[in-house]
Amino acid sequence: MSTPSAFGRRSAPQPSLPKGDVLGTYDTYPEAQSVVDRLSKADFDVKQLSIIGNDLKTVERVTGKLTYGRAALAGAASGAWLGLFFGLVLTIFSPPTPQSLSVMGAALLIGAGFGMIFGIVTYAINRRRRDFTSTHQVIASNYQIIIDPTLTAKAQQVLAEHPAQS
Repeated sequence: MSTPSAFGRRSAPQPSLPKGDVLGTYDTYPEAQSVVDRLSKADFDVKQLSIIGNDLKTVERVTGKLTYGRAALAGAASGAWLGLFFGLVLTIFSPPTPQSLSVMGAALLIGAGFGMIFGIVTYAINRRRRDFTSTHQVIASNYQIIIDPTLTAKAQQVLAEHPAQS
């Protein structure tokens, strides 16, 4: 019996790796995905399949040098979106007036201004620690399709009958 939480609900089960036979190992995720797609199109019960990425690596690709100008521009863009959102909310929940468009424009400009200031201040504080922009990716070295052992032969037969299309 599990111990109920303080709110009377049972805690969520811990995630675990799927167990079963390896139907295939593929170099890229799209290759593994296309095999599952082929099985799905052949009316195979794909709920019994899992795609597992192995040997995960974090890749950070440097995209450029961060400057005060770039920090200001990125902050202004983020602030403008937030200002536009608040402008739309103010416009939607107030009676329609001829000034509705100007309220949205003012909210957008105020948001962009505050975002720009925030971007510049944040860059100035963190300048010595991180002076570049980058993107992050998590990449697996290979992908395996795991299947319930009772369905392995059937899946192999379906894949043999429905070859990959080029």
